[in-house]
Amino acid sequence: MKKNLLALAVLCALTSGAAFAQTAEGPWLVRARVVNLDSSNKDSTGLGLSINDKTLPEVDISYFFNRNIAAELVLTVPQKQRLSSSALNAQIGTLKHLPPSLMLQYHFDTAGFRPYVGAGVNYTRFSSVRLPAGVSIDKSSWGGALQVGVDIPLTKNLVLNFDVKKVYIQTDVFAAGAKLGTFKIDPVLAGVGLGWRF
Repeated sequence: MKKNLLALAVLCALTSGAAFAQTAEGPWLVRARVVNLDSSNKDSTGLGLSINDKTLPEVDISYFFNRNIAAELVLTVPQKQRLSSSALNAQIGTLKHLPPSLMLQYHFDTAGFRPYVGAGVNYTRFSSVRLPAGVSIDKSSWGGALQVGVDIPLTKNLVLNFDVKKVYIQTDVFAAGAKLGTFKIDPVLAGVGLGWRF
């Protein structure tokens, strides 16, 4: 009887260990997305400034502190945008921007998929700014970022990801050294991609 109980205990321990090994998740998740950038384009300069919407690549690296809490670094390459003025009815220049964001996320426990919400900070650096003579912008922007998304498991390590972020980006506009106003880009970034958990 004791031998049978001991054998049963060993079997249960091995079975539970195998089950844990099958369900254990590594702390890292790397995703690649295709993202549509849709800008709010609000400004106080009177020029009616706007940048074009565009599709861009995005990569993020997440680290899970536990099953529910993760930090995510969102990256892309510098994006070239056209700057237009509705008041002048013309394109007035171009610029590039690099907008990495650092997010803190909460991932919900649900069956079959893992929705999450996040909030964090964005830093945007403007470069290769080409504007009319005497016109310039502040080349750095700090702002908040909000996020909602879902990971849908496809295999043990591979997930399908849908993600939407609201990122607050703005810059001051100057003419001959005097401030004209503030241009708020504040885009919504809607993306879809794949992630690998390890």
